[in-house]
Amino acid sequence: MAGDEILKTGTTTIGLKLKDGVILATDQRATMGNLIANSDVRKVYPLSDNIGMTIAGSVGDAQLMVRYMTAEIALYSMKKGTQISVRSAATLVSNVIRQGFYLGLIVGGYDPSGGHVYSIDGAGGYLEDKYMSVGSGSVFALGSLEGSFKDGMTKDEGMDVAITALNSSRRRDTFSGDGFMMAYIDKDGYQEIPQSEIVERCEKLGFRYPN
Repeated sequence: MAGDEILKTGTTTIGLKLKDGVILATDQRATMGNLIANSDVRKVYPLSDNIGMTIAGSVGDAQLMVRYMTAEIALYSMKKGTQISVRSAATLVSNVIRQGFYLGLIVGGYDPSGGHVYSIDGAGGYLEDKYMSVGSGSVFALGSLEGSFKDGMTKDEGMDVAITALNSSRRRDTFSGDGFMMAYIDKDGYQEIPQSEIVERCEKLGFRYPN
């Protein structure tokens, strides 16, 4: 299959470190070259009770990475008798991605040291930061995040900041759009935010939900 015919997530993915946890947020569009191949793609996944990951890149590679890392993290926790730290999970993912996965990832989660988010590139490099965006729409999302992110945000504030950044990218990046997904991870674990709440927040912010 030619490179421009591979099913890709195109994508805007976002990770935010908040006061009491982290937000992971993505759009839902998949493309094949210039074709919108699917408008309801999952791009944020739980890897364990305290870790989540967003994906950008080849859909096949992303699905394989999620299955593999879910199993590896479960084995790690069984052997150690404790939850994996966010840093250790990011290190595991960065080691695996170097084997040839066509992906850009964000790993985020909560452990005894608090909330953390890491961006991971295809060469295996990983960096921790307070906020980040990966994917074709990241340049637009980052512009929004630069102006709206602040330290110590609550869950509600973080959701609004993430939605605003996703809205910016879906309006300007042809490979991003068709719905938003979000997850919040704190001391109580991984929680997927209901679609109805995301739609309601879009309306309050004055944005048209993209589906």
